[in-house]
Amino acid sequence: MPTKPNFARPAAALAFAAAAFAAHAETLTPVSRVEPEFPREAVSAGADSGKVRAKMTIDASGEVSRVEILEANPRRVFDRTVVRTLSQWKFSPGAANRSVEIDLDFHR
Repeated sequence: MPTKPNFARPAAALAFAAAAFAAHAETLTPVSRVEPEFPREAVSAGADSGKVRAKMTIDASGEVSRVEILEANPRRVFDRTVVRTLSQWKFSPGAANRSVEIDLDFHR
């Protein structure tokens, strides 16, 4: 009998690359962040894992003003989840137009 896909959030849905923040540790450490869930679109596409490199632009108030997908494997499967989730992150106030790149690894 085939098993049903599990849409529950796995314990280790992704891992963040700590090195992405190393260069700007004082100014670009998130003060709050939302962990993305493994998207249903990925399950529908048959993807059990994926990697996304994204660039966040942070405004003077610490809000993420833009999320840009730089690389994704598989392409376009995790993009919407990454943009929606990283847009909710908050950073300390500082200079406008700061940016940081981050690697996200998804595993089901």
